[in-house]
Amino acid sequence: MKKDRFNYLKAIVALLFIFSGLNIAYAQDSKQEKKVQKTAEIKQMVNSKNFVFKAQFALPMGGSSFQLTSEYDVRVSKDTVICYLPYFGRAYSAPMNPSEGGIRFTSKDFIYTATNKRKGGWDIVIKPKDVRDIQQLTFYLSESGYGSLQVTDNNRQPISFNGYYEINKGKEKKE
Repeated sequence: MKKDRFNYLKAIVALLFIFSGLNIAYAQDSKQEKKVQKTAEIKQMVNSKNFVFKAQFALPMGGSSFQLTSEYDVRVSKDTVICYLPYFGRAYSAPMNPSEGGIRFTSKDFIYTATNKRKGGWDIVIKPKDVRDIQQLTFYLSESGYGSLQVTDNNRQPISFNGYYEINKGKEKKE
């Protein structure tokens, strides 16, 4: 009788191990599928020139980083770049109107260059032709949707931002 009970318990334990192993394998497959899907989504955003960079941290040159508590972003579409970012750092000339601070512009004439990184991700360089002070925006997108942005300006030190990317759904900010 004890042997039957012992064999019964061994069978139950063996089944539990088998089912838990199957569950782990299924979870790993599901995680891999989500990663592949996210990578395809990011690649489609880069190729279609249709994304939004949401800034979460500002990293000025020679200073400490700042966590951004308000919504700041750069919206990129095929024909327009709308930039609404703060600026921290050294400016070589100040705007006449104090409300014109930060990095705020809309460009309809720009050069868009996307390059695949060898180890995954993309580098995107946008050079606005119709904005006076901004030389270029350099984006790095990882396959997971996170990345950074460096803004190079004629009248200010460069500044970088860390954040995440998402699909541009067409909501445009008013300046």
